[in-house]
Amino acid sequence: MLCNVDIQKAYERLTENLQSLDSVVVAYSGGVDSAFLLAAAHRVLGPERCLAVTGISPSLAAEEYDDARRIAEQVGARWITVDTDEINDPNYQRNDENRCYYCKSELFDRLREVADEYGLAVVVDGYNADDVGDWRPGERAARERDVRSPLKESGLGKEAIRSLSREFGLPTADKPSFACLASRLPYGTEVTPERLELIARAETTLREVGFRVFRVRYHGPTARLELGLDELDRIRDHELSSRIDNALRSYGFEHVTVDLAGFRSGSQNESARSDDTLMGIATVAQVLKRFNIDGDAISEGRMVRLVVSGNEIGRIWEREIRSGLVDAYRNLGYPHTAVDLASSKQEIVAQKR
Repeated sequence: MLCNVDIQKAYERLTENLQSLDSVVVAYSGGVDSAFLLAAAHRVLGPERCLAVTGISPSLAAEEYDDARRIAEQVGARWITVDTDEINDPNYQRNDENRCYYCKSELFDRLREVADEYGLAVVVDGYNADDVGDWRPGERAARERDVRSPLKESGLGKEAIRSLSREFGLPTADKPSFACLASRLPYGTEVTPERLELIARAETTLREVGFRVFRVRYHGPTARLELGLDELDRIRDHELSSRIDNALRSYGFEHVTVDLAGFRSGSQNESARSDDTLMGIATVAQVLKRFNIDGDAISEGRMVRLVVSGNEIGRIWEREIRSGLVDAYRNLGYPHTAVDLASSKQEIVAQKR
């Protein structure tokens, strides 16, 4: 049985929508939305009129590729991959707010070629009803190329999709949302294969030690880890934090930090939305004194990196202090506040020399 009448009606609309399309190529990443869309299209249209296609590029994490393969096999759907070349597009490399437009333009152009080759009528994507109103340049690329969005057209949002995914027995029902690796770079930071590989290795490490909801945000020499709020306390374990810090430093990061606000989808956009005015470093340092914390605050672009003494690190994680620091630095124009996992007074002294 489906969860409730509204969801059942929306699913019926989806079934009718897919039937009207006759045959489809599904833009398939293996995420929550595209996995459900593939499963539904396969049920409605059958294997001959439904083909899943995953775009392969440096922005796709290896684990996401593996998930896509496993789910397609579970569904029993036809699945192929195509190479996409957005990484060599200067517009994409530039990484402005329209990066997703150039990426999706490349992807949908390739999928249209696949649809023509296989004799399939329509390219469909996993854009859903909850995505409407968000800043999604990729959606514009889809509309320009007549890509259809059956989930949105049927009124299915994320909660309903997860509920239906459970009914379908899909492992994505409770899978955290996952954006492409390029989304970890702040706007204006050039997208390169090397940077994407660095981020991928760092996120693999977090996955290997058991984190489920996370992002590794790239700030040049500094990695800013965003962890789900229900998992944030785990980082207080010294052995675990040292393991993560050592691993990410060995990959090439000079500093490994944890964002005090936890995971926020699209948080790199916060830098773009911030006021251009940043307070001087002396003012930034005074915030720690206000909270009676022994340490230093280092301004790195739109991020404040806190380096505190070992006996103070525990206080940083107290909810009231953590929230207070985040709010204080946001008021100074810094959307990101993160504490260095290798915090020590020795590092502060070395940096001031």
